[in-house]
Amino acid sequence: MARFAATVGFVGFEDLHHWSVTEAEPFWSALWSWCGLPGEPGRSIDRGEWFGAARFFPDATLNVAELILDGRGAADDDELWVQLDETGARIAMTRGEGVALVAQVAAALRSDGVVAGDRVVAWLPNIIETQVVMLAAASIGAVFSSTSPDFGVDGVLDRFSQIEPVVLVAADGYRYGGKVIDCLQRVEEIAAGLPTLRRRVVIPFIGEPSLEEGVLGDGLTSWADWIAPHVGAEPHYAQLPFDHPWYVLFSSGTTGVPKCIVHRSGGVLIQHLKEHQLHCDIGPGDRVMYFTTCGWMMWNWLASVPASGATAVLYDGSPFHPSSTALFDIVERESLTFLGVGAKFLDSVRKEGLTPRTTHDLTSLRTLASTGSPLSVEGFEWVYSDLSANLHLASISGGTDLCACFVGGDPTSPVYAGEIQRPGLGMAVDVWTADGVAAEVAERGELVCTEPFPSMPLGFWADDDGSRYHAAYYERFVDVPGGVWAHGDFASWTEHGGVVIHGRSDTTLNPGGVRIGTAEIYRQVERLPQVLESLVFGQEWDDDTRIVLLVRLAAGVELTDELVAQIKSRIRTGCTPRHVPSLVVAVDDLPRTRSGKLAELAVTDAVNGREVRNTTALANPETLALITAAVI
Repeated sequence: MARFAATVGFVGFEDLHHWSVTEAEPFWSALWSWCGLPGEPGRSIDRGEWFGAARFFPDATLNVAELILDGRGAADDDELWVQLDETGARIAMTRGEGVALVAQVAAALRSDGVVAGDRVVAWLPNIIETQVVMLAAASIGAVFSSTSPDFGVDGVLDRFSQIEPVVLVAADGYRYGGKVIDCLQRVEEIAAGLPTLRRRVVIPFIGEPSLEEGVLGDGLTSWADWIAPHVGAEPHYAQLPFDHPWYVLFSSGTTGVPKCIVHRSGGVLIQHLKEHQLHCDIGPGDRVMYFTTCGWMMWNWLASVPASGATAVLYDGSPFHPSSTALFDIVERESLTFLGVGAKFLDSVRKEGLTPRTTHDLTSLRTLASTGSPLSVEGFEWVYSDLSANLHLASISGGTDLCACFVGGDPTSPVYAGEIQRPGLGMAVDVWTADGVAAEVAERGELVCTEPFPSMPLGFWADDDGSRYHAAYYERFVDVPGGVWAHGDFASWTEHGGVVIHGRSDTTLNPGGVRIGTAEIYRQVERLPQVLESLVFGQEWDDDTRIVLLVRLAAGVELTDELVAQIKSRIRTGCTPRHVPSLVVAVDDLPRTRSGKLAELAVTDAVNGREVRNTTALANPETLALITAAVI
């Protein structure tokens, strides 16, 4: 950060950030050069008629796979990826080997007729093959999307079926918490539910004999058989527009199937390079691990790390297996310079009384990133007292919606407990009141971004007129000329120029930092004949969010322990374990509008002690007090 600031003529962060948002064109041009992006980029911004129409580097072409694999000229024998799991198994791959394997898989994709714009999807653990499939698709210009194997069949099909993929790569299973979960039957169900597929590939991750010749179901191909004909394929990287689509990420709301957010390649990559190199001090020779699954945007963030010359360390499994020191064991064993985790993980190991500074050699670790939910003050204090006093604790926050961060770390400034240090460079972040006025220090309001940024989504899949995209981010403050991005977070400024995130301002659930749509839970719960209807919401609890499910039961049905277990099992298998509610409560009635729509937002506000918005729209507002009493 300091060297970049000096290069462009600034000393302190405040002046640098002010320049980056008020003089955006020269800032983004300077960042292009600093990050080692190739060629002459031309214009840095074409602002368009409104916020969402802005285009960055409209004249530039690149290929994200080529840049990630090249790593600013890293050596062929440098480690590109290191893959680890709960069993202690370790697989390393050099850049030279990675380039060759990506070329081989890209050739397999091309032989299946995959062209630019086609969709390639992965239902895989956080392993090297997931990275390879993504880069192979990107080298052609195909659009990539992934979910993790803990997603149930319904959850996967809700996502992938919308984007009509032509190739599916899946694993036969995964390991978690010392257990081996066989997924081959689910692979067959998922493949059967995606009629647009031309190829269905299975990777033998758990090493079961189920992939022996002749055992795979009809239409399934083993990974080895798929890529074998293409050994020695030459690398080829299609040069594509800066805005060519790279990823589809999924974000759920309160109704319908998850939204398919289409992300542009150049915009996401340059945001990641900025965050990695300037905000997180990642560079050549660094060893970077973020604890994530392939269903969270931090996987995409980690996938860009090699573009800065660093090694990406991939871990799949529980962070608490075989013991609560599992991640710190990896820091020591792999000499990690950067570790990223969820805030809830840090609070968990703090409450357990771990003191890694006395049990582990953590001298290699320069940066610890925390995201997913606000990190408690006690969490900050634990990091510096019991983990390491000699690292940069970078609390960061952004989202699936931008596949990047709005606010994050600053290696040049002090860290204050409970605060995210700074807004991101080039991100015109502010906090506004409900009236669209800039909030005072410590005053809670809506987190907004008042100027366009490169990783704004291209839009939502199948949203031809852009109305759903516009409604998601730009309708909160409709009177602002040109538009302003409202992110859906409650936030406030601190006296140090930092930011505190207080949680979601909408009804999307966010337990442990994973955004979850309530509609996905409803679809599972209301298949049970005992449940007439349900309402789910997030309750602020223990520095995180817990999921609470309200159920209105059929006549004569009681909410027994057995029924609660059945409800949770249904959600776990149909969605993911992260969707399972912490609390299930039976109620006589649910609050609803006069038009009959259930009032999730009203319940969320009431239970969390906030002013309930628009109670006049409720037909039965008296239910709010009864629910609040039952939950609290």
